[in-house]
Amino acid sequence: MSFLADLLGSQIVRTVLFGAALLGAISGMLGAFAVLRRQSLLGDALAHAALPGVCLGFLIAGTRDMGSIMAGAFFTGALAALTMMLITRTTRLKTDAALGIVLSVFFAAGVVLLTYLQAQGGAASAGLASFLFGQAAAILVSDLWIMGAVGLGALALILAFWKEFKLVSFDADFARAQGFPVMMLEGGLTVMVALAIVVGLQLVGVVLMVALLIAPAAAARQWTNRLGVMVALSALIGALSGVGGALISATMRGLATGPVVVLIATSAVVISLLLAPARGLIWQGLAARRARARIGEDRILAAMQGLARAHDDARYPSEQGMLATALGDAPAPGRFAALERRGLIRAVAHPPETTPHWELTSSGHKAAETRRPDAERTP
Repeated sequence: MSFLADLLGSQIVRTVLFGAALLGAISGMLGAFAVLRRQSLLGDALAHAALPGVCLGFLIAGTRDMGSIMAGAFFTGALAALTMMLITRTTRLKTDAALGIVLSVFFAAGVVLLTYLQAQGGAASAGLASFLFGQAAAILVSDLWIMGAVGLGALALILAFWKEFKLVSFDADFARAQGFPVMMLEGGLTVMVALAIVVGLQLVGVVLMVALLIAPAAAARQWTNRLGVMVALSALIGALSGVGGALISATMRGLATGPVVVLIATSAVVISLLLAPARGLIWQGLAARRARARIGEDRILAAMQGLARAHDDARYPSEQGMLATALGDAPAPGRFAALERRGLIRAVAHPPETTPHWELTSSGHKAAETRRPDAERTP
């Protein structure tokens, strides 16, 4: 506890910690809508499109002024979004192709400008490279106020147009048919995503920002089918990822905060994909295994009931080899044990034969009857 108290006693650590938490919450909240709208690549394109804006902001201001740099990043991000809309509406290219074109062209322009500025020399221009992967230690208290304002603005916008955003996210065509301004609503969400990217450039950088947008939302999607819960859970996962990444990078020298935050968020995705109820791979595997076991048990009950009816004896003892012939394969021994534990069959002796025999109990007959297809049931 004393170590943590000493760590939090540093103004730089506290600033980075709060900044990472704010950025994670904002990104998770807005990323939920991007994931549901199947526009995960949109965040990647806008993040990469911010790089030329960073360079233009530096050129206009003549120094590494954060206000000019963020304004330039927002301008080129908005221009990239407008370019994508124009490509999809005026050509036959699909959205994914438009996103790929815009991402590569704008990022290439940003790299060219960045190379030009670095060739001019100067400590300020050299520091622009930090916007590729972020530099958390450079975050100032004034940046936290900007992040907080963006977060409150995004939250207010989402609460004000919750029903509209919900409808657009799940069925944009129906919303358009009902007369909702779908383009304006999607534009509002896109602007908020662009703002989140702009405020995250300092911490995560243009390359990794998309992961912080998508990973918390992808993790949250595995745990719930309700939009409100998903947005809240995504914001929480993003905030916890930011806090965890900031603390780890502060305690271990040489670790950059942004990549660590992204790795924690990605770990949350992996855990969710494995363990989330109903959707998790482990749960699905167990459910499939139970389904296969149930099918195997139903086949055994049906075969035993068929043999009992063929011999006009409800307590006819079915021999293991006989059941294997009727089923076409030998049932696993565990299937008989499971049915016996549930009271559906019981083991019986059938002298002079020494091989295992089983007969259906009254509960077994009822189970075999109820599990038969309707067309095969006894009238």
